[in-house]
Amino acid sequence: LSNTNTLLAAPLPTWLSDPIVPRLLSIPLRASPAANDERSNAEKSVFGNAPHGAPNHCLINEYMPGQGIHPHEDGMAYHPVVATVSLGAPIVLDVYRKPASGEPLDAKPANRIFQEPGSLLISTGDMYTGYLHGIREVEVDEDLHEGEGGIVNWGMVGREWRDKVEENGGRWRRGVRVSATFRDVVKVRKLGGLGVFGGGGRK
Repeated sequence: LSNTNTLLAAPLPTWLSDPIVPRLLSIPLRASPAANDERSNAEKSVFGNAPHGAPNHCLINEYMPGQGIHPHEDGMAYHPVVATVSLGAPIVLDVYRKPASGEPLDAKPANRIFQEPGSLLISTGDMYTGYLHGIREVEVDEDLHEGEGGIVNWGMVGREWRDKVEENGGRWRRGVRVSATFRDVVKVRKLGGLGVFGGGGRK
C-alpha cells in the first residue's frame, strides 16, 4: 500500500490465489442463509459485497517465538472482511473491545482465539469495526482451555491439538508461525502517478 492507502494494481500470484481465493469465495456470508434470500450467490459470499468481489491483497507475516503485535484494527483502507490462514505453529490471538475515544484499552482481552495450523479465521461485522486484535509477546501461551479466561473457540479446535495442549497442562511453547491475511483494498490504481511508496510492516 502507498502512504495514501492505495494499492498498486497487480494480480495475486497463482501460488497465493489458487486454490485459496476460490475457496474463500465459496464461503457463505451466513452459515444458514434464509430460504427466501434472493441475493445472488456472489452477494452471499463473505467477499460478495467487496468492491472488487474478491481479495486483491495478501500480507504474509512470520512470527518467531516471543514475537507479537500490539492490539490494532485494520481500518478503512480495506473492505471490512479479513480472512487469515495460519500456518506453521499454533498461536493465540487476543481480541479487545475497542475503547471509546480517550479511554484506555482493557488490560484483559474480551476473547482469546487459538489459531491452529491450517485454520482460517474470518473477521467481519462488529468483529471488524468494534474490536482490536493483537498477539502477546510471549514464548509460551497459557490457560488454553474451555470456559472463563480460556479459549473462546476451544470446541472448534482439532482434537489432535486439544489433546497435545491438554497433555501439556493447558500451555503451549510457541514455534514459528506464518499468517497469510487476505483482504480487499478499497482504493486501487494502475502504475503511474502514485509517487513514492512507503511504510508496510505488520498489520
